[in-house]
Amino acid sequence: MSGAPRPKDRPWLMRTYAGHSTAEASNELYRRNLAKGQTGLSVAFDLPTQTGYDPDHVLARGEVGRVGVPVSHLGDMRRLFQEIPLERMNTSMTINATAMWLLALYQVVAEEHGADVATLQGTTQNDIVKEYLSRGTHVFPPGPSLRLTTDMIAYTVHHIPKWNPINICSYHLQEAGATPVQEIAYAMATAISVLDAVFASGQVPEDRKGDVVARISFFVNAGVRFIEEMCKMRAFGRVWDRITRERYGIENPKHRRFRYGVQVNSLGLTEAQPENNVQRIVLEMLAVTLSKDARARAVQLPAWNEALGLPRPWDQQWSLRIQQVLAHESDLLEYDDIFEGSKVIETKVAALVEEAEAEIERIQEMGGAMAAVESGYLKARLVASHAERRARIEAGEEKIVGVNCYQSTEPNPLTADLDTAIMTVDPQNEARVVSALHAWRERREEGPAQEALAALRKAAAGTENLMPATLRCARAGVTTGEWAWALRDVFGEFRAPTGVGGAPVAVAAEAGSPLAAVREKVGKTAAELGGGRLRLLVGKPGLDGHSNGAEQIAVRARDAGFEVVYQGIRLTPEQIVAAALAEDVHCVGLSILSGSHAELVPDVLERLRGAGAGDIPVVVGGIIPAADAAALRAAGVAAVFTPKDFGITEIIGRIVDEIRAANTLPPLEVPV
Repeated sequence: MSGAPRPKDRPWLMRTYAGHSTAEASNELYRRNLAKGQTGLSVAFDLPTQTGYDPDHVLARGEVGRVGVPVSHLGDMRRLFQEIPLERMNTSMTINATAMWLLALYQVVAEEHGADVATLQGTTQNDIVKEYLSRGTHVFPPGPSLRLTTDMIAYTVHHIPKWNPINICSYHLQEAGATPVQEIAYAMATAISVLDAVFASGQVPEDRKGDVVARISFFVNAGVRFIEEMCKMRAFGRVWDRITRERYGIENPKHRRFRYGVQVNSLGLTEAQPENNVQRIVLEMLAVTLSKDARARAVQLPAWNEALGLPRPWDQQWSLRIQQVLAHESDLLEYDDIFEGSKVIETKVAALVEEAEAEIERIQEMGGAMAAVESGYLKARLVASHAERRARIEAGEEKIVGVNCYQSTEPNPLTADLDTAIMTVDPQNEARVVSALHAWRERREEGPAQEALAALRKAAAGTENLMPATLRCARAGVTTGEWAWALRDVFGEFRAPTGVGGAPVAVAAEAGSPLAAVREKVGKTAAELGGGRLRLLVGKPGLDGHSNGAEQIAVRARDAGFEVVYQGIRLTPEQIVAAALAEDVHCVGLSILSGSHAELVPDVLERLRGAGAGDIPVVVGGIIPAADAAALRAAGVAAVFTPKDFGITEIIGRIVDEIRAANTLPPLEVPV
């Protein structure tokens, strides 16, 4: 009978995105999580590993082991997976620009374990387009990046056929402000660019095209708007089915299946009343599990305290248990799709499909996803969408419990001691990792390492598949930074468009509005200082590529009348100070979400003082624990902003206050 219970479906893969400090510490964490019932691994790499730098590079300072595990060479990868049976494991590696390198290290370690490489299962994210748009861990220009992706896909189809060589990732697009339509359209446009490149390369015979399409997977964000998110997943599947059938002629329905994993939304996690994040996480998980026809193949959940800092093992365990209770205690997996035939769902899905396909066509007319990246179109659209969302939140049109409504709260026992409510990385860890790197270089045979790097450069300058040369580098003891620099020598580097200049005004400065009051404040202060417009430098020191907050500050400051200097991500403190002096700015605003603030912010302050510009106020924004914020203010930072300071217009007004104070101007009583 329709709707009757039946044998349970197999649950989705349950993962926890994890990694920190060192390979040894992360290995211990992985083995503990697997013992608790986790059914797959999801590896978080630190920013130097993601961006192709060794731990002793100047840009790696303060970033080593912060947001993931540092993997600098084969020895690190051996320790990371010690005593973990890779031939029986499903491993997801969140790695993009250096994906080929990390897959090569993984393959070599698996071979050392005695595993048959053809049986390895897992995923490398390997989606460089979203790095240009939102996450910021790109290294090479679009063309060479697409070649690396193409070569990896061709190699895995032939040699590691159960591996997903790319996980087209709309997750970070939503974090950067994408609407559901944009999330679908931009991910699909990326998939088209990748598949077109793979098939044009001639590395895959015509009769293997279905095998290529079948290994393309997606990594999707599930936000708190439950109905919309569930419909988005269904729309994704329909659009993908049409593209693979009509554009590429894939007849086998199994090859055309939309295969996706999910990390539920982190953008919506709040520092204010963080206990509310638990119900947000549960609701977001339900959107990708309740509906059988749109059920994720793998799910990883953030922890309730990720807006405060790095989660502890206990916090990650809580998120794993949320999945386990749903899968094993409820009757969810006993039924067919419970939303089939719903008019509400069908109408919403059809609308998303229609709008997404129109946007895909627009991108194709521009020359495809890569062209739309290089022109700045995609980035500008995301910055604009994010600005519009922030404006709705600040106006109270979009409610966030505990942030812009229902703000009164009882004392929270979970955060009574904020310093122990998150995990901290030992500040001496970086020195130990650097020392171990130097020891590795000293012990290896230098001749084979240099020969392997020379072979890699030669391959990059030609047209051959880069995976064999990369495997040779891995076996020879080459380091992550050396591999990436060899390719930089041939391919060059790339600075992605910021999208700030092309973003339209999201908040009108109408008479009597908060922004109009701040504009008045900006104008009066500029007049009193007598140097034209107020100038604000927005800087992203270190390797943190999460630029969404910096971009929104830059756009709102521009709309408030500031002249904004924003050069994008990945700058050294020296470069930031040089720009501040060259542009004669009135304030320096630093945005850091990776935890490297304790190292990089004091460096900027010292360099400003050394240049005789110590009177320029420095403000800092990011995920900064209370104790660290106090230390930064004691070091000379004028103001520290964290996610609880959600009112961007108010932040801009406070920046003006700090400029006035630094220039000994009296407070300006303009209502904001």
